[in-house]
Amino acid sequence: MTPQHTDTPLVLSRDHEPEVGGLIREIRLNNHPKRNCLNIPMVEAIEAALLEAVADGARVVLLHGEGTVFSSGADLSGDVYSGGFYPQLLHMLGTVQTLPIPVVAWVNGPAIGAGTQLAMACDLRVVSDSALFRVPIADVAIALDEVTIATLENLVGGSLARMMLFTGGSLSHEQAVASGFAVSGGGFDEAMALAQLIAAKAPLTMRHLKYEFSRTSHRPYDKTSRDEVAAAAWHSADVEESRAARAEKRAPRFQGR
Repeated sequence: MTPQHTDTPLVLSRDHEPEVGGLIREIRLNNHPKRNCLNIPMVEAIEAALLEAVADGARVVLLHGEGTVFSSGADLSGDVYSGGFYPQLLHMLGTVQTLPIPVVAWVNGPAIGAGTQLAMACDLRVVSDSALFRVPIADVAIALDEVTIATLENLVGGSLARMMLFTGGSLSHEQAVASGFAVSGGGFDEAMALAQLIAAKAPLTMRHLKYEFSRTSHRPYDKTSRDEVAAAAWHSADVEESRAARAEKRAPRFQGR
């Protein structure tokens, strides 16, 4: 499928520099007329924006949808049934999971199918009161990969995961919070506050955590890589900064080195 013809990019990014000194890259899915559906151009744009955030020195990504929808999922009118869409979707989800900085999702509305997969791939989720999650694979006669199924089961529990997958039923925003799928309910300000909190933490520790959590991802890091980033955190200048900050009774100013 050829890229959609739009006057603006499919993904918009901007930086936020909170007083704590961390850099937050906001990434917004920008195709609300099509309910922020996912196709190959959108998947490629999300991945490019994520990698650009890391290259630019961001410490946290805050991802959300434009308008009233997080993402309606795969574009069923387009390339979803082609041989290339699902592998590219999984590659992008793996990039979210293995990005060396945390990714916070503000789920500002419904997340359906691949939209739920995208929200699941993020590290933390804040949900608006209009958010809901559905994975109606049995209604469109397709199959999910084992990592997605295991991740959903881990995040919401076996019973809710089976309900969602066997029946196509919805997970409400209340259920998302109660099950632990989301860390809290709230709007953009609450999601930004969470991103700001994370941005103030030690970047090398955040990187190590991402490497360790990747063990259940689409592209897990090997033990050698995990050990290397653990050692980098232990032997960083930020360790000395944390000691100095405690002695001086002030907040630490981590530099990520």
